[in-house]
Amino acid sequence: MEWENQTILVEFFLKGLSGFPSLELLFFVLILIMYVVILLGNGTLILISILDSHLHTPMYFFLGNLSFLDICYTSTSIPSTLVSFLSERKTISFSGCAVQMFLGLAMGTTECVLLGMMAFDRYVAICNPLRYPVIISKDSFVPMAAGTWIIGVINSAVQTVFVVQLPFCRNNIINHFSCEILAVMKLACADISGNEFIMLVATTLFTLMPLLLIVISYSLIISSILKIPTSEGRSKAFSTCSAHLTVVIIFYGTILFMYMKPKSTETLNSVELDATDKLISLFYGVMTPMMNPLIYSLRNKDVKEAMKYLFSRRLFSK
Repeated sequence: MEWENQTILVEFFLKGLSGFPSLELLFFVLILIMYVVILLGNGTLILISILDSHLHTPMYFFLGNLSFLDICYTSTSIPSTLVSFLSERKTISFSGCAVQMFLGLAMGTTECVLLGMMAFDRYVAICNPLRYPVIISKDSFVPMAAGTWIIGVINSAVQTVFVVQLPFCRNNIINHFSCEILAVMKLACADISGNEFIMLVATTLFTLMPLLLIVISYSLIISSILKIPTSEGRSKAFSTCSAHLTVVIIFYGTILFMYMKPKSTETLNSVELDATDKLISLFYGVMTPMMNPLIYSLRNKDVKEAMKYLFSRRLFSK
C-alpha cells in the first residue's frame, strides 16, 4: 500500500508568498533592487582587485573569491524567485530543483569555509607578520581558496544525490521560495533520518568548524592587538581585520537568528508566522552578499584608495 501512493514527480510547486499576492509586487521591487546592488557592488570589488596591482595580495584574492561567490550564491535562487513573484505558474522541474539545491548548498558551504580561511589569513598577518609571506604564499593561498570550492561542491553533490534518490509521494508543494534542500527532504515518503544525519555531520564539519576556527583566530588576534603599546598601532592592526569580522558577524549572526529564534505562535497565526519565516530566510540570502562590498569599501582604506585612483585615471584619460 505504501508504494501505491508514490509517483514519479516531474515538477514541484514553490509556495513562496502565494497566500499574500498583494505583497508579491512589493517584494519583487525590493529584492530586485538588492540583487542589482549585489551584482554591481561585488562586480566592482572583483574588477578593482584585478585592475589595481596594489591589491594583488592574499587578502584581496580571498575577497575577490568571496565577491564572486556572493554573485553565484544569489544567482542560484533570486532570478527564479523574482520570476515567481510575477508569474501565476510557480513551478520548477524536478531536474531544475535538483540543480538549484546543488548550487545553493555548494555556494553556502563554500562561503562558510572561505570565511574560516580568511580569518586564518588575518591571524597570520597580525600575529605572525614576519612569517606571513612564507605561510600565506601563492603556493598556499591559491590551493586554500580552490579547496573551499572543492569542499563545497563535494559536500553539495553528496547531499543532493542522496535527496534526489528519495521516493516522493503526491505532495509536491515546497513551502519555500526556492528548492531549499531541507524543505525538499520533508516531502519524501520515506525515512530521512539517514539524510538528516549526513546533513548534521556536514553542518558540523563545514559550518561549525569554520566558525570555531574564526573564534580561535580572532581570540588570538584580539589578544595580540591588546599587547601593542600604542593606540595608533592597535587601531592600525584592528583596521586590517575589522571588515572581515563585520562580515562574519552579519553572516553567522543572521544564521543564528534564523535557526535559533523561538517558534512562538501567540502573536501571529500559523500562516502569517510561516510567511515571516520565509521572508527572513529570503532576506538572509541577499542581505550578506549586499552588505559585503559596502563593508569592504567603507571600512577598508586600500579599497577606497584603489577606487579613487581608478576612477580618477578613467576621468583623466577622457
